[in-house]
Amino acid sequence: MDDVLVTAYASAAADAPVVRLLGPVTLRLTERRVAVVGANGSGKSTLARLLNGLVLPSRGRVLVDGLDTDTDGPAVRRRVGFLLTDPAAQVVLPTPLEDVALSLRRRLPDARAREAEARAVLARFGLAHRADTPVQALSGGQRQLLALAGVLAVEPALLVADEPTTLLDLRWRRHVDALLEGLPQRVVQVTHDLAAAARADRVLVVDDGRIVFDGDAAEGVAHYRDVVCGVDG
Repeated sequence: MDDVLVTAYASAAADAPVVRLLGPVTLRLTERRVAVVGANGSGKSTLARLLNGLVLPSRGRVLVDGLDTDTDGPAVRRRVGFLLTDPAAQVVLPTPLEDVALSLRRRLPDARAREAEARAVLARFGLAHRADTPVQALSGGQRQLLALAGVLAVEPALLVADEPTTLLDLRWRRHVDALLEGLPQRVVQVTHDLAAAARADRVLVVDDGRIVFDGDAAEGVAHYRDVVCGVDG
């Protein structure tokens, strides 16, 4: 990111003022695991969405492996997978098999090959026995696993996860965190889970649309707790 600023109109009124959502931000993210922490409304999700072009900068530019998110959006999104907080917003077909196969339709036009690969992907995530189960019958944790399987089926180079464990109970949160930490892909994770953030290679702390800390994970978590939240210890 090079001198990136994100703004929006405060309302739909013709004379509505322009408000700053994020920035200016200049960043180069190269670490294998980057955690982004901050309060609700701080701008951390806006930062995450810049990485695959879901949000475009009002000023500056965002490059992913040399591709501009504004002018090369489709190519960027083939390289950057995005995992949402709520799998209901990401899982769109009736069964896990159909949903993962949908992700593979461009890479595998043959229906039989696509089904076989979709079953293999589900098996890697422990969902083989649920391949033909209605999505609505899955637990919340299984749905998030399914969403993750669909994103990773196309083998992106970078995964951006926007609070992927917020809606999960402790057991599933640990399970998903462990999966994310073991992925070969680079991962940028927006999270409220400070224990997970502390295990990252780098932490960004976002407050009021600005990056107020960028560096060591343990120091970043301490900065967020002590300075941003005002919590000692």
